[in-house]
Amino acid sequence: MNLARRDILKLGLTGAALATLPIGVLVPDRSAHAAYPEAVFKEKDLDKALQDLFGTSDIPAGDIKIKAPDIAENGAVVPVSVSTSIGGVESITLLVKENPSPLVAHFELNPRADGYIATRIKMGKTSPVIAVVKADGKLYSASKTVKVTIGGCGG
Repeated sequence: MNLARRDILKLGLTGAALATLPIGVLVPDRSAHAAYPEAVFKEKDLDKALQDLFGTSDIPAGDIKIKAPDIAENGAVVPVSVSTSIGGVESITLLVKENPSPLVAHFELNPRADGYIATRIKMGKTSPVIAVVKADGKLYSASKTVKVTIGGCGG
């Protein structure tokens, strides 16, 4: 086997780089990933989506802050953040009532994480944006109406 000096250096550097990676990067732990609620993302009815995801559609208001524009000029890219001071947050879910599929995002959080998410969502038309926080096995919600001037869900 006749390897050039350059090939030997490439192999050595590649091996050194791989050796420094944590084992979790090379062999991901599948048990740490939350189940993807595919059927709920396809659900067309808001109450049914809430029922399928949480077992109820009657969720009381809680100490949750939704930051989103009052008017979204382009519904294809609406920045939304959700924060809460409630302890023990397990998940944060975003729904848009008037979207063809109301569930737009579902985040499973590490118990040590802060109760905060930020993302961009699509909105087809003016609608309430609903945040549902699950913390210590209890559900809390908040909503904010966002006016959309140009729809982002094919509108």
